[in-house]
Amino acid sequence: MTDQGFRRLTDVRMGQRTQIRDFVNLYGCEIGDDCMVGPFVEIQKGVKIGNRVRIQSHTFICTRVLIEDDVFVGHGVMFINDRHPPRFAAEEWEPTTIHRNVSIGSNSTLLPVEVGEHAIIGAGSVVTKDVPPYATVAGNPARVIKSRSL
Repeated sequence: MTDQGFRRLTDVRMGQRTQIRDFVNLYGCEIGDDCMVGPFVEIQKGVKIGNRVRIQSHTFICTRVLIEDDVFVGHGVMFINDRHPPRFAAEEWEPTTIHRNVSIGSNSTLLPVEVGEHAIIGAGSVVTKDVPPYATVAGNPARVIKSRSL
């Protein structure tokens, strides 16, 4: 990271060999081993990110998000924890869980949902409901367009 890159690292737990690019804002979160966080990403308090997760630039990961191992998060993905804003207390916000081996396409928006393992979210999707394991979803709102067998 260059001296010009902004990076706030208050109470951040970071695994081994994890790379954080310039202009990243991290606070109160956990990031596992062998991850990559691209530039202009914000990861808020209470977020937990597993191992070998790749988070591309301009992504926002809000409080109450859990991302398991081996997940790809494309450019400009937005996580939202409040279906009925404004709720000011974190206890009122809803959780999002992204299970292992998920791929999230660029410019997707995810409301508080659970995304099953090995799911694929197409670029530009707005995910308003849970995504089953091994499903491919796309659109606004996102719908299952393909299911793969276990």
